[in-house]
Amino acid sequence: MDIFKKIEAGLGPIGDFKSQAEGYFVFPKLEGPLSNRMKFQGKEVICWSVNNYLGLGNHPEVREADAKATEEYGLAYPMGARMMSGQTAKHEELEKEFAEFLDKEAAFVVNFGYQGIVSAIDTLVDKNDVIVYDKDCHACIIDGVRLHFGKRFSFLHNDMESFETNLKRAHNLAQKTGGGVMVISEGVFGMRGEQGKLKEIVSFKSKYPFRLFVDDAHGFGTLGEGGRGAGFEQGVQDEIDVYFTTFAKSFAGIGAVFAAKEQVIDYLRYNMRSQMFAKSLPMPFVIGMLKRMELLKKYPELKDRLWENVNMLQSGLKERGFDIGKTSSCVTPVYLKGTEENAMPLVRDLRENYSIFCSIVVYPVIPKGMLLLRLIPTSVHTAEDIQITLDAFSEIRVKLEQGVYGKMVMS
Repeated sequence: MDIFKKIEAGLGPIGDFKSQAEGYFVFPKLEGPLSNRMKFQGKEVICWSVNNYLGLGNHPEVREADAKATEEYGLAYPMGARMMSGQTAKHEELEKEFAEFLDKEAAFVVNFGYQGIVSAIDTLVDKNDVIVYDKDCHACIIDGVRLHFGKRFSFLHNDMESFETNLKRAHNLAQKTGGGVMVISEGVFGMRGEQGKLKEIVSFKSKYPFRLFVDDAHGFGTLGEGGRGAGFEQGVQDEIDVYFTTFAKSFAGIGAVFAAKEQVIDYLRYNMRSQMFAKSLPMPFVIGMLKRMELLKKYPELKDRLWENVNMLQSGLKERGFDIGKTSSCVTPVYLKGTEENAMPLVRDLRENYSIFCSIVVYPVIPKGMLLLRLIPTSVHTAEDIQITLDAFSEIRVKLEQGVYGKMVMS
């Protein structure tokens, strides 16, 4: 059979809605300078869907550094993989900055976060090793785990009883295979905003030997002293064996970094296929990240302002009786009772009549009968943005309860 037959049959669970969703609900175009308010289909909207926690993406000093680096180096240099011809002093400088900032022996800058995690997991474990991971981990971790030729066990999200059960299974199996155990969790789970229970997880190390790999994409820059992340927030940075963060959240950039003991970082540098056989991160991005790191240290008020907005938004939602789950981070989920059929009309109403742009999540990511509106506050949002959003959410909740969205006809 022709492998394209299945494509003719359908584009998949999301792709099948292409004709009515593309350009609006999926692949929407947000235009204008990266900020709290942007343009969507020619209209200004309050934007709660952009990863720019500290407002650095459009910070004047960052824009200047990005522009100067691009003018000086272009986007081609360095050409080639790091191991072959893509190594520069600036890459090494950025790695040194991250290692010191994260209190680790060494760091390794990679060209993409998603690709980096997939490749790092593949590199660090072999067929004799066993992986134990939180079932709510990001798709990049799930894809990395899928590449593993050995056994893997998932545990219920942040459930320490389920964690220990599966950790014990992994430990017993590893004793038979002669391998080790890698536990994978997140500093902040990006959909629900809950911090991973890192402190509780590391408490099991004395009972069941394992190495801990943490994806702190949403924690870096937003949590801990100086924005050093969830490991510092929970006082367990020393117990994190492999720390990862992307430049795509707090730094609003491209690329990512691993931090660990020097021997572990060297192993990644010499064995990660996604970096051995892929072009080095271009110089403007490296210099741009150095500037962002400088500003993170220089202006602690950026993080302070972010949390002022987070607290204002989250407390306002709770005061109005909204369910925001167990978030303990900047990620702000708003849970509403509704069906998948309500989702698109509700989002259209928010965008067209309230000028609010945010993401919506439906089953199977969350249970049936629920909708999740996900808000990403930044330091550049204003009190006015928050007040408008709170008022709008109060109104759309009433409409949802009255069945208005179920009656709307999609054009």
